[in-house]
Amino acid sequence: MSKFRLAHLGLVMAAIGFTAAVPVVGLSSIAYAADTVRAEVGKPLQEAQKLASAGKNKEALAKLKEADAIGGKSPNETYLIERVRASAAAAAGDNDAAAKAFEYLINSGKLSGAEAPKFTEALAGIYYRAKDYPKAITWIERSLKDNPNNAQMHDLLTQTYYISGKYAEAAKDINASKNPNEGQLQMLANIQLKQNDKAGYVQTLEKLAGSYPKSSYWADLLNRVSGKPGFSSALSLDVLRLRMANGLLTKPGEYMEMSQLSLQAGNPAEAVKIVDQGYKKSILGVGADAARQQRLKDLAAKTLADGEKSEPTQEAELIKNRDADGLGDLGFGLVTAGKADKGLDLMNQAVKMDTAKRPDALKLHLGIAQMQAGKKAAALATFKTVKGTDGAADLARYWTLQINHPM
Repeated sequence: MSKFRLAHLGLVMAAIGFTAAVPVVGLSSIAYAADTVRAEVGKPLQEAQKLASAGKNKEALAKLKEADAIGGKSPNETYLIERVRASAAAAAGDNDAAAKAFEYLINSGKLSGAEAPKFTEALAGIYYRAKDYPKAITWIERSLKDNPNNAQMHDLLTQTYYISGKYAEAAKDINASKNPNEGQLQMLANIQLKQNDKAGYVQTLEKLAGSYPKSSYWADLLNRVSGKPGFSSALSLDVLRLRMANGLLTKPGEYMEMSQLSLQAGNPAEAVKIVDQGYKKSILGVGADAARQQRLKDLAAKTLADGEKSEPTQEAELIKNRDADGLGDLGFGLVTAGKADKGLDLMNQAVKMDTAKRPDALKLHLGIAQMQAGKKAAALATFKTVKGTDGAADLARYWTLQINHPM
């Protein structure tokens, strides 16, 4: 199920900082005199302005009808009436009246160079609020023609494309952005889901997890990699490792499964750490399964102790048989147990043997081990070498995200 429903996106004008504020109308009796407004027009006009200034915008609109009824108005008188109407109508939520007034003012040629772009932006916002998206797009594009670098208008155009169902246009705008923000990436992800573009959705999800690391993004990302066609079940433990790194293990069964898989992979030190963390968080050791969980804890500790005793013999046997996979597992376990230098040396030997049945998984584990040992630069370099289509390359890329942008 999609993690990015429209309600979850927060895709409202406030989210992108757009308020479509109405330009301030500053009319005075002196201005009327200078512009030779007749008294019969100026009187209701001034009264309307006072009402609007007091927040009585509907009353102001009603008062303007008195000025409208006067015949023979000059272009300047009409212009001043429409200025007051534009402000009052927008504040009153009368989008139709506001839009007509703003269009008149913009097309009048009387707005100053500083005012014109503000009025154009405001008109775009009015049409957006009125849900007249075709006209909103027209005026947003006109605004961008005058000011191509207006990021606020770019964001509003993308959102208007999206909300009006022009998904291809919205996606194109977002993809053209050098640094799309979280809201834009969420929008793109939602578009890709609607279009059943699974590959594109995962790519966008990776960008979200990398730039805005959150548990919801990581959970969706890891669920999808596990369900990807061709994903190797042998990498299930590696998915759990990423889930743990991002704080996504919350159930006793998840801790039990991960610790058991670690034991099967020849990494009892990891199994012990997993169980210990479960106990520390009071996820394990409580409830009806407490006894079974205690048995697993004891088994992990015993396996670790036994492994330490047989380690030299096991190492010699693996090297003799050129068992790269087994040697890599042994080395990984040693790194987890705190013997980083010895463990990494064995893992590097395993990679050089070139006999591994799953060479990309071996490299993936080497990168994880290097990261655990605090060698982040080496880990990042190793992750770049992981290829294949079984999920190892995806997980290597996600570990890179984890290192560069941790939760």
